[in-house]
Amino acid sequence: MFHDKARIYVEGGHGGNGAVSFRREAHVPRGGPDGGDGGRGGDVVLVCDPSRRDLSALRYSRHFKAGRGEHGRGKQQHGARGEDREVHVPPGTTVEGLEGERYDLVRPGQRVVVAAGGSGGHGNKRFANSTRQAPRFAERGLPGESGWIELRLRLLADAGLVGLPNAGKSSLLARLTRARPKVGDYPFTTIDPVLGTLDDGMRQLVLADIPGLIEGAADGAGLGHEFLAHVERCRALVHMVEIDPPEGAPTPEEAYRIVRGELAKHGAGLAELPEIVVLSKADLVDEERREREVAEWRARMGEGAVVLALSAATGAGIDRLRQELFALVPETDEARTPLPDEPEFEVEHAVYRPTGRQGFDVEVEEEGVFRVHGRGIELLFERHDLENPEALSYLEERLREIGVIAALERAGFEPGDEVRIGERAFDLDPR
Repeated sequence: MFHDKARIYVEGGHGGNGAVSFRREAHVPRGGPDGGDGGRGGDVVLVCDPSRRDLSALRYSRHFKAGRGEHGRGKQQHGARGEDREVHVPPGTTVEGLEGERYDLVRPGQRVVVAAGGSGGHGNKRFANSTRQAPRFAERGLPGESGWIELRLRLLADAGLVGLPNAGKSSLLARLTRARPKVGDYPFTTIDPVLGTLDDGMRQLVLADIPGLIEGAADGAGLGHEFLAHVERCRALVHMVEIDPPEGAPTPEEAYRIVRGELAKHGAGLAELPEIVVLSKADLVDEERREREVAEWRARMGEGAVVLALSAATGAGIDRLRQELFALVPETDEARTPLPDEPEFEVEHAVYRPTGRQGFDVEVEEEGVFRVHGRGIELLFERHDLENPEALSYLEERLREIGVIAALERAGFEPGDEVRIGERAFDLDPR
């Protein structure tokens, strides 16, 4: 079964902790601190893999966690970086990231980080200075990014075969290419998109057989609504209409109107794609009627419209359609054309902006209780052990340097009041 949607949980690796260590060697008195830094956690990376056809593998393995960074060690040995976790997806996969970022994987080998690993903690060697010569504290590593992300596959095809159920799309694809879609004399024979390659010796075009659309498909009716998104990447459409529909079925004009209406309602520029109208199953009518129908359709659609009558059963008109397809789809070196209203990007950058002018805000939650907001301040406290007196002294020093102590005092703080930062609460008595 073809799977074009997946929801997976990704988690970057936890950063390694910094080490608290002192150099101890014979004949080296007062060796001093030599704790190394922890390694950064690994990233969860999506990789565009042309050997993959759909997202079915992600329906059974949905949790992906990168490796943890190694802890620092003595002798200033830094921990190794955690191992990345690669998740292979087929070309044409779009991703809704953790913070609403949107990625589009279309080129083989293309990579994108969807969950970055946490940074490693500094060892005690980093905190040594002229007044703190033997620090007995180090930083903890930080957790990596984590959460659920959405993946959606939209097939990379140059031209899409669209039409009502049983219009002859699968038979045409089998006649034009080496694809072997299921063919039957009943509606909804095709329930999954099928790709085929058309080759003229100089160029190749990829054709997609889209499951039949019915009226209301854009609103969720029938089977075809699940696959309208696959048409978005096409650069042209082959709109198939039965030249002589069975009794009780929509007339050719009605069938054309229904499908065009659903394409327009779906949006994404589908109604503006160049189109070839194919009157299918032309072997069921005589030559005079075929010529009359083609002339009437061309007159109705206006100058420049491409209308063909063909038969997949006999092969009549197939060569002409092949020529028109290569003429209609322009040569391009791009793997795809950008989707309408889709932002193009080269590199995604995460930008962190301070919440206030100083990068933090102070809020009075209740009498004697103050909360400090600011991602940088919260990360600073996540890195340190509040049970370690030296670490607390260092944090107080940093709060004074950053300006947090002064901001608290302006808000009415008095020594001994409770301060809350993130999930941590403590009594602060600055000297």
